[in-house]
Amino acid sequence: MADDLPLTRTERLALRFAQAANEDARGKWLQTKFLRGVSYLWVRAALANRMFADGLEPLMALRPERGVLLVSNHRSFFDQYAMLLACYMGPVHWAKHLSFPVRSQFFYDKPLGILVNAAVAGGAMYPPIFREAERRVHNDAALDKMVQTLQVQGNVLGMHPEGTRNKGDDPYKFLPAQPGVGKVALLAKPTVIPTFILGLGNDIVQDIKSNFTPAARRERAVITVFGNPVAYDDLMQEKPRPTLYKKCADRFMASIKQLAEREQQLRADILAGRITDDDQRWLNNRPVGKLYAHEAEP
Repeated sequence: MADDLPLTRTERLALRFAQAANEDARGKWLQTKFLRGVSYLWVRAALANRMFADGLEPLMALRPERGVLLVSNHRSFFDQYAMLLACYMGPVHWAKHLSFPVRSQFFYDKPLGILVNAAVAGGAMYPPIFREAERRVHNDAALDKMVQTLQVQGNVLGMHPEGTRNKGDDPYKFLPAQPGVGKVALLAKPTVIPTFILGLGNDIVQDIKSNFTPAARRERAVITVFGNPVAYDDLMQEKPRPTLYKKCADRFMASIKQLAEREQQLRADILAGRITDDDQRWLNNRPVGKLYAHEAEP
């Protein structure tokens, strides 16, 4: 059969761990405690000196009635960690529980990948997306889980419309948007927040070193620009079909491209000194976030 390629022993183990961390209320509570109490603190210590977040105040003012879909470009393996830092430093009160779907390669088929998912994200890299067509049934289940997640207030799910990491030389040129993110949005009907982030590399040691280099704030600023929610109600009135999902994904991508233009101007202002070191958009000028009382129990 085309859809019954069995999972390996490692993949089954990884999936059981991730399901416990994300689908069990106690597991999700422990994951949130870990993200706020461990991941947040080390990411802040490693990156916050050169991180600049634009658009946090409007984000904090939102009152989403359902889950939030955070859509962004994808240049670095560490983009999501930086956005985690920005969301937790607002504080963005509605970002209670985080999930980041990932390709199954490495994080679900290698023991080291399981360890990285656990040690860095508390298992929040979930659900996995499998590359093989023979495992389509698992991807259908993953889509259902993403839709269910986004129908619950307080949940935040991060996705990359491009579908994969953009390795091109020009960070302001993008890969075509993939229809999957549009399908998830049209089925779940979440608030969709576009984001553009630039400044991180793929060498975590070098990125951490740069955080403590005086010139890095100006020369290697990590800029995250959060946009206003994307309006897509009109698309919900149309008959669901693949071309509609692609149209929706393209709309999200267009919003990200607009934020890229904003980021270019901000970067120019930082380099020219028009944005000062005491600007509150530098994340190390904000107080350390805390776990809120309403999140203290599972």
